[in-house]
Amino acid sequence: MSFFQGFIKHFKKRSDLFLLVSLLCLIVALINPSIPINQSRYNYLLIADISQSMNTEDMKINQKTVSRLDYIKHIMRRMIDDLPCGSKVGIGMFAGVSVSATYSPIEVCENFSNIATTIEKLDWRATWSGNTRIRESTVNLARLIRSFPESAQVVFFTDGEEAPKLHAFNTRNLEQFQGGKDWLFVGIGSDVGTPIPKFDNKNQLIGYWANESFALQPGIAQISESNIGTRNNSVASGTNDRYLSKLDEEYLQKLADEIGGYYINGNSYKAIKKVMKKQPPAWKAPDQFYLQPLFSLLALIFFIARFVSKMSFQVFLKRFEK
Repeated sequence: MSFFQGFIKHFKKRSDLFLLVSLLCLIVALINPSIPINQSRYNYLLIADISQSMNTEDMKINQKTVSRLDYIKHIMRRMIDDLPCGSKVGIGMFAGVSVSATYSPIEVCENFSNIATTIEKLDWRATWSGNTRIRESTVNLARLIRSFPESAQVVFFTDGEEAPKLHAFNTRNLEQFQGGKDWLFVGIGSDVGTPIPKFDNKNQLIGYWANESFALQPGIAQISESNIGTRNNSVASGTNDRYLSKLDEEYLQKLADEIGGYYINGNSYKAIKKVMKKQPPAWKAPDQFYLQPLFSLLALIFFIARFVSKMSFQVFLKRFEK
């Protein structure tokens, strides 16, 4: 007689064992034991480029053409919908050479409505500079994160367009920069050149940005908020004079490589989430994994097994005896 056959024979004589095990599982469930675990906690600073190139309409949401900024807001809302409770999120805006945070990361479930409202109110009119210096902003962004009570991972949505363009010798050397490890740059925009709409302060379309507004500027030794260069504010005189904006993936990939971060095209939300999983948690907090649900389920299973019909139970056992 095999061991399993002996077990089945022994088990037939003790059918009440199911009831006993069920009772024991129920008692353990009432005690609600737990085991200590380390729970990963994620803090994110989601940054939206709100420069005027983000008004360019070359993105799609449900087959509808929308601006880059509206697309960013759509992705951010999906992110906070998917983040588990315990995660913390802050919303930031980029313009000029710096990033401004509306608040340091806050718990996503308790503050969901506030975070969603902040995302909805992101607007290009909040810009404090007409120019954009993404590369320069990395240093200021690292300084901002160090001011937070807790560390945070960065998800930076931008088209990668430096405007107006500068000479190569003005490019900040980031070889010694240590603050950008695991930051994620998400490229927003198409690879087909699209005119940038120009709006007035009432958000009314008055034309399109001219080519000369993005022309290469004379070099300056050091870039700052006060010394960022001036930008021609002219409106395109005709279709051929319109500046055509497009996503600069090559630049963003190079920037991410330089600082030890990641780059992903923002066309796929799943792809963004996949890369975000590579970012390490802000910290691992001690937690408890409670076993009550497990033992409650086991108690129910053994209880049902005890009261199935005797005939059905015997048929079930005979299958294992063969």
